[in-house]
Amino acid sequence: MLTENFDHILLFKTNANCAGDKQLLHTLLDGNPDIQCWSVDLDDEDCVLRIVSYTLSHPQIIELMNSSGYYCCELT
Repeated sequence: MLTENFDHILLFKTNANCAGDKQLLHTLLDGNPDIQCWSVDLDDEDCVLRIVSYTLSHPQIIELMNSSGYYCCELT
């Protein structure tokens, strides 16, 4: 049986909850070459941020988000 490894998909609970926040995240995340793609679910109560990266870790993303004024924690 083949088991898929999803360690490169990082999930976070955030306080990014409006279109303005999403636009700011574009500025923050699009320029990072270590992020393959990302999305934020503004309709979810946890405002889930999903990042695909083969090199970044949860703590690195949390630090990046927190330093930009966003609440961010690993979704487990």
